[in-house]
Amino acid sequence: MISLQRWRGWDVRVQDAPLALLLALGSVVPALHDKGTQLGGLPNRPFDLLAIAVIAFECLPLVVRRKWPLLCLVVVSIAFAVDQLRGYHTVAGTALPIALISAGLHVSRHRRATVIALTAGYAGLAVALQLRGATEGVAGFVTFYLAIAAAWGVGAWLRLSREAEAERRRHVAAATRVAERTTIARELHDVVTHHVTAMVVQAEAARYLTAAPERLDQTLRTITDTGRRSLTDLRHLLDLLNPDHSTESVGDLRTLVEQTRLAGQPVEFAEEGESTRDAGSAEAVAYRVVQEALTNALKYAHGNPTNVYVRYGERDITVEVGTEGAKSSAPVGGSGRGLAGLRERVDVLGGEFSAGRRDGGFVVRARIPAGSPA
Repeated sequence: MISLQRWRGWDVRVQDAPLALLLALGSVVPALHDKGTQLGGLPNRPFDLLAIAVIAFECLPLVVRRKWPLLCLVVVSIAFAVDQLRGYHTVAGTALPIALISAGLHVSRHRRATVIALTAGYAGLAVALQLRGATEGVAGFVTFYLAIAAAWGVGAWLRLSREAEAERRRHVAAATRVAERTTIARELHDVVTHHVTAMVVQAEAARYLTAAPERLDQTLRTITDTGRRSLTDLRHLLDLLNPDHSTESVGDLRTLVEQTRLAGQPVEFAEEGESTRDAGSAEAVAYRVVQEALTNALKYAHGNPTNVYVRYGERDITVEVGTEGAKSSAPVGGSGRGLAGLRERVDVLGGEFSAGRRDGGFVVRARIPAGSPA
């Protein structure tokens, strides 16, 4: 069964084809002969080859009613006029209001001229029907005209509704962008002003400490730590601005390793040190590196021994994942970005990343700066 999302992804002509075919098939059913629109009250005429052609020209243009709405409306209107003048009165006449609704919705140029031309054409049809002996009175012709005008009006109303909704979304998007820029400006102001001001004050004080080496060394270390904290905060902010950034919490490495083992991959896991609270986005990147490497191992070296080593240093996190006998190094979307995306993540934080063959296997290694300890 075709899903609704897949159906909407198809070309509009494919979507409209079933309606056109259904209406055409219904028009040739013997029980429905003479059951269509009867404008003018002319005597019913038996079906012939011309009737089949009229049905085709009334129904099949509906396939392009959204792609070429004006062409569809012109062809359907002419076929409808022939239908009424010949007295076929087919069910295919229902295509006229459908074409009118589509034209009212989708025609973007010369709308007023289109309405005038349709009105003139309808007046000509009414006169032609009267000349052929129509029994319809003026009231009947006016009523039918109001009905088809209402069909055009429905399409025009839908068009206005869509335009209003599109305008509302544009306003919401603009307001959202302004709010995001305001938030970014506020965050940048807080981070830059606080840290840089502190560094300037400390640097000024250092100028007067040349006679006290111990105090000078302490002040310079403080400036260095403040600079590192500033970079950590700025990098974290830039990571949040990344469109691929996820607000979900980072998973546990041990859980990730256990899941890989359950999938049939023998994994040896070792950790050294402990994660620090001010690691910032480095811990998230480390998790993604391990996740991507294990995903590649499962795909390209399933069943081969894999070693995962993570070391939490004072200033960085080191990750190394090696798989014996890996046949390919192609990136896989375990994290949705592949090894190339991981390299970008690590580079943003000022770290080092490598991935390649070594000692008969494939090794992924990353050193990710984690900022200064609290």
